[in-house]
Amino acid sequence: MAELNFGGVIENVMTSKEFSLEKAREVLKNETIAVLGYGVQGPGQACNLRDNGFNVIVGQREGKTYDKAVSDGWVPGETLFSIEEAAEKGTIVCMLLSDAAQIAVWPSVKPYLTAGKALYFSHGFGINWSDRTGIVPPADIDVIMVAPKGSGTSLRTMFLEGRGLNSSYAIYQDATGRAMERVLAFGIGIGSGYMFETTFEREAVSDLTGERGSLMGAIQGLLLAQYEVLRENGHTPSEAFNETVEELTQSLMPLFAKNGMDWMYANCSTTAQRGALDWMTPFHDAIKPVMYQLYDSVKTGKEAQRSIDSNSQPDYREKLNEELKALRESEMWRTAVVVRQLRPENDATQK
Repeated sequence: MAELNFGGVIENVMTSKEFSLEKAREVLKNETIAVLGYGVQGPGQACNLRDNGFNVIVGQREGKTYDKAVSDGWVPGETLFSIEEAAEKGTIVCMLLSDAAQIAVWPSVKPYLTAGKALYFSHGFGINWSDRTGIVPPADIDVIMVAPKGSGTSLRTMFLEGRGLNSSYAIYQDATGRAMERVLAFGIGIGSGYMFETTFEREAVSDLTGERGSLMGAIQGLLLAQYEVLRENGHTPSEAFNETVEELTQSLMPLFAKNGMDWMYANCSTTAQRGALDWMTPFHDAIKPVMYQLYDSVKTGKEAQRSIDSNSQPDYREKLNEELKALRESEMWRTAVVVRQLRPENDATQK
């Protein structure tokens, strides 16, 4: 473990320097890793593990996702099976299905979780809210988690670029005495950058808070509010979008991702600097009470239950598609389509 100081808070993190890929291969050399689900996280993790030399199989129901697995080189009857067959064959069974799908398949997967196996997750939802999901593992297996801090697509893309996506890891149940080495080896195997320790509860709560907060929910709300105010005061769609979204994502985010917001404040115009410093506190004070409401809703399980209830409705997919269509066809994101086409990388004269 490497000891890092985060502003006075000491954390132990694991990197490939402390736990090498060679060591990971040795730890998992006799394991069959069964990746159940080939949707969001499944492809990235399965392909990275395969490319790193681990014994991997995939479990997926037939359909478009199954066909994608075949196109990615997984062979039916050899490395691609039904969910139940893969669970039976695997010694590390990876629940990489959606939260709703995990609940649905749990009764058919649980019988194959025999003594000594490991049950692996990349999200703490199913275990943390087991009273709502019904996912209660047998006592004689390891229950572990590696949660990449990004999409499965990013995990795969960064792996192919020779980079690693940071991940958290946790142990819920150590029945074999090998849970720690199994989880660390798995994290290295999927191509994690550095790994920091968490718990299933902390991961589940922070993940749902982040998705609903700064990562997606809050950022869409903030962007839309600013865009609407500009449009309602006579600014054109192009101007409103550029000042709200395009400059943020294309110019500023890469800079403060690399150097920090303190650097960003120190390296902008004095006018922008003064305004940002003056207005960050009113925004913080207005938003923090909402963040507390969100955190409480997540912590108490209300958000988990809302997700379970909505996902179990027979018309869920149709309603979801309607909501996504409304978002996609809003003026701000229709403007985005036009603006993206005007970026230099899409202009043949710039190539």
